[in-house]
Amino acid sequence: MGSLRRGLINIRRFLTSSNSTASPLPRYSLSSPFSSLPADPFSLHIDLSDEESKRRLFNRLIYRSKQRGLLELDLVLGKWVEDNIHSLDESRVRALVHMLDSENPDLWKWLSGQEKPPESVSSNPVFAAVHERVMKNLENHSAPETRATPGQPWVRGWDDIKKGRDGPIAGNQ
Repeated sequence: MGSLRRGLINIRRFLTSSNSTASPLPRYSLSSPFSSLPADPFSLHIDLSDEESKRRLFNRLIYRSKQRGLLELDLVLGKWVEDNIHSLDESRVRALVHMLDSENPDLWKWLSGQEKPPESVSSNPVFAAVHERVMKNLENHSAPETRATPGQPWVRGWDDIKKGRDGPIAGNQ
């Protein structure tokens, strides 16, 4: 135990020493070095006057909306952004960036009506337009008995039918 303590003390001394010219630990930031979009979407400088910068920004936003990692969101957001990005003004582009900064599970639950979105999200005009399109598609293309009631999750277990005496106690057993 004593050798472990001495080792930790030595590591701490090494890490906090001011004699070293190079920093022993890499500095990490919350924003990706590969992203040109800042962490705060409202501090984003949007220049829509120059065609080249406009094209680059639109391509980045289309990529961000199509490559989220959740297939449902990739399809819904990617299609909506592709169809509407060229008609968005600067404030709506900022609203789109703000919406794209949301976490995938939360954003999908809000868009599909499984959960009520917070006020900051529901007042977003881009979110409202995408939400309206998702709900319209649900009304037109899915039977009401296949959808969850508003405010309830869609995910159900494969054995939900077995609720009788021989059914599982909890979960998908």
